[in-house]
Amino acid sequence: MRIRATVAAVSGALALSALAVPAAHAATAGPNVTFSAMKVNGGKALSLGATTTAKVKATYTVTHPSTVSLAGVDTGPVLYRGTSAKDADTQVISDDPGTCTTVNSTTANCTATITLPASELYNSDAGTWKTGGLAVDKKTQAPTWQNDLGTLPVRRLAKLTADAAPEPVKKGRTLTVTGTLTRANWETGKYAGFGGQSVKLQFRKAGTTTYTTLKTVTSSSTGALKTTVTAGSDGYYRYSFAGTSTTSSVSATGDYVDVQ
Repeated sequence: MRIRATVAAVSGALALSALAVPAAHAATAGPNVTFSAMKVNGGKALSLGATTTAKVKATYTVTHPSTVSLAGVDTGPVLYRGTSAKDADTQVISDDPGTCTTVNSTTANCTATITLPASELYNSDAGTWKTGGLAVDKKTQAPTWQNDLGTLPVRRLAKLTADAAPEPVKKGRTLTVTGTLTRANWETGKYAGFGGQSVKLQFRKAGTTTYTTLKTVTSSSTGALKTTVTAGSDGYYRYSFAGTSTTSSVSATGDYVDVQ
């Protein structure tokens, strides 16, 4: 896939792997196989921290004519951001060919692993990726590509804090709850404030298990959060962020306040 210029000269394309396809074989007919039931990361969104390298499991089914032997074919999943799985500038191919278990003469269930390092992503790469499949003839190296097998949300990991003060506090007095919302910046390898976001202040009364939303606060340009509430009873205060299409959801650890 497209990677940052700072590492391109050293790493080459992230798509180069055990399944990479030599350009010279692009016009040769590939294996007669079809992918289905593709699931990457169990179908759940993938959230990457500032320096995370995720190894993501993929499962899929390969169907083929009984005259085609999978012993002569390597298969694997593809993640891509462009219009086609075979676009080398926007793809990530599995680390190694998938391991397949025969179901019958025409079907096999397979698993594979895709490595996705945050250090080789732009922040703009966050969003919905597509999943596809690649089969390569071991003898001729001819490829078969398949697009649009599903989607995988890839999000920047968010972090959130909450601190209620003073502690302890008398009943009826004002509590100030502060916090900070940050998210991973893949291009710097650090976390930075996430401003202009709606964040819920929530309370869980001591002895209960459910949080109730008290109000909604907007994070400042630096991700800072601050609001006040009236102390009523012992319990936990936290901030909770629902997330966006490019950033993960997160809830802060509840801060316990003793009300006297």
